[in-house]
Amino acid sequence: MMRPSVPPLAPQREPDFRNLLAVLERRRPDRPTLFEFFLNERLHEKLTGIPTDSLSSALEFHLQKMWAFRNAGYDYYDILLPGFDFPAGPVEKRRTVSQNEGAVIRDRKSFQQYSWMDPDAADWALLDQVAHELPPGMQLIVYGPSGVLENAINLVGYEALCMLIVDDPDLAMDIFGEIGSRLERYYSIAARHPAVGACISNDDWGFRTQTLFSPAGMRRFVFPWHKRIVQAIHAAGKPAILHSCGHFERVMDDIVNEMGYDARHSYEDTILPVEEAYERYHQRIAILGGIDVDFVCRASPEEVYRRSKAMLERTRERGAYALGTGNSVPEYVPDEGYFAMIRAALEEA
Repeated sequence: MMRPSVPPLAPQREPDFRNLLAVLERRRPDRPTLFEFFLNERLHEKLTGIPTDSLSSALEFHLQKMWAFRNAGYDYYDILLPGFDFPAGPVEKRRTVSQNEGAVIRDRKSFQQYSWMDPDAADWALLDQVAHELPPGMQLIVYGPSGVLENAINLVGYEALCMLIVDDPDLAMDIFGEIGSRLERYYSIAARHPAVGACISNDDWGFRTQTLFSPAGMRRFVFPWHKRIVQAIHAAGKPAILHSCGHFERVMDDIVNEMGYDARHSYEDTILPVEEAYERYHQRIAILGGIDVDFVCRASPEEVYRRSKAMLERTRERGAYALGTGNSVPEYVPDEGYFAMIRAALEEA
């Protein structure tokens, strides 16, 4: 696959991961810095000029996305290594999916029969291949095949898991242990790679008004494994980013003080606008993204630009912030809204 040229979205910016590293260390970067979890196929094509249907290998697929990130002004490319996950049962494909579908573990017998995948069997060679193609100044950020709680819900079903932690807490603890220990190993391997600058532990924890379990339940079953995942990442000298949707304020002390995450990503205006989140927490943890996805979809490009610019002005002297959407850029986000947001950062080379 040919390397694309940089499209004229804004003044050309060379990647420099040191800017994002400064944000993750709660320092002030040298220039406005962008952070995003996902873009989408349409943007990948628009940012590179490479049609997705022309790609013929996993490496080409990742290189297209990597160059899309580079051309949009990011200092990194985030990557999930295939070959390791937690397969659940079939789920009917539709716009919304019940958290009870696809369950495959119902009791101790089905737990013992489940075929757990080995994180050492992930495609680590692909990480080497993508790293070899990194543009100067960029580094990789590795994320996981969902997180501790999400995978438990996928394997057991949400309602059944809520019942299980009451009816058979030992089995619930064993399920979380099998998931958590494998994710810990996955991140331990990933974080030691020289091209990896940070890791994202991605695990959705809440609804808009509360966490999926009570805070006490989260502390008993979920958070100890996140603490170990962060420790594995930190042992390699890399920052650990939490991507987690939903209500989080009741467990913020756990995120910072107990688990030790360096940054948190995913904010919604209906839960806590990023402007307020920054004022409350930036001295304790880096704040990433936060320009609400619904706002980017519904507001005019000029409104998106003004809010993004105001967020950069708010954080300019204090640091600990990178600009991006509240969650990701799925295909229903208008391109003009996305480009208005990143323009606020890119116009300052």
